[in-house]
Amino acid sequence: MAEAVDPEFHNRAFWDGDADGYQAAHGHALAAAPVAWGVWRVPEATLGVLGDVADRDVLEYGCGAAQFGVALTGLGARVVGLDLSEGQLGHARTRVEAAATRLPLVCASATATPFADASFDVVFCDHGAMSFCDPARTVPECARLLRDGGRLVFLVGTQLLYLTWDDQGFRQTRRLHAPWQARRVAGSDLGTVDVIWSHGEWIRVLRAHDFVVDDLIEVLAPDGATTTHDFAPYRWARRWPAEEIWCATRRPRATR
Repeated sequence: MAEAVDPEFHNRAFWDGDADGYQAAHGHALAAAPVAWGVWRVPEATLGVLGDVADRDVLEYGCGAAQFGVALTGLGARVVGLDLSEGQLGHARTRVEAAATRLPLVCASATATPFADASFDVVFCDHGAMSFCDPARTVPECARLLRDGGRLVFLVGTQLLYLTWDDQGFRQTRRLHAPWQARRVAGSDLGTVDVIWSHGEWIRVLRAHDFVVDDLIEVLAPDGATTTHDFAPYRWARRWPAEEIWCATRRPRATR
C-alpha cells in the first residue's frame, strides 16, 4: 500500500468516479441490512452502540447513499447526511425520495461542515469520514457539532489489517509485513486512501477534544457471515478483527 499525502482530495475524486460502481456492487446488501455495521453487517441491535435515536438529531458523517441514515429515520431520528462526494449523494437523493422521508443531504468537507455549534445529539459513521479524512481535523469538528453529552460512534479499519497486508503478494496474511506507525495513510491509485491510527492516537485525540471513550469494540466476522466487499478474507476476519467501533461521549462545555 503506497503512502499518500492528501486523503480527502484523493477520496473525493475516487468516490465521485466510483459511486455508480460501488452502489451497483454493494448497495443492495447495504439496503438489505441498513442498521448494521461494517462489511459483515453486524446488527446495531446486537451491538447497541448508537443508543436510542428516537427524537434525536443525528449526523451521518460520510453517508454515501444514506442506507443507514434512511433506516434511522424510521426509528424516529432526525437525520442529516453529509458526504464529500456528489456522486454518492446522487444515490442518496434517489433513496431518500423512494423512502418518502425527510433527510437533508449536504455536500461538504467533513473537516469544515456548514452546521452550527452543538447541532447534533449523535454523530456516527460506518467507515465514512473517519476512515477517509484526517482525524486531527474530523475529531475537533465532531466535538464542535455535538451537544453536551452527545455521542460519537464510528467504525474504522484496524491497524492489524494493514500491518498484515502483503503488497507483493497482494493478499492478507497471518504475518506482519509493515513497520509500526501510530498514524498511517495507506492506499493506491486504484482505490480509496485510508487513514489508520493506533489506539493510543485515537485516545489522545479524543481526550484532547473533550471526549470520554465509552467503549471500543473489535469486530470479528460473525459465524457464517458473507460480504460483497473485498476488505478481508472471511477466515482471517473470524480470527482477527479487521474493523473496530469507537464510542465516545462529548463532555460538557466549560461554563463561564
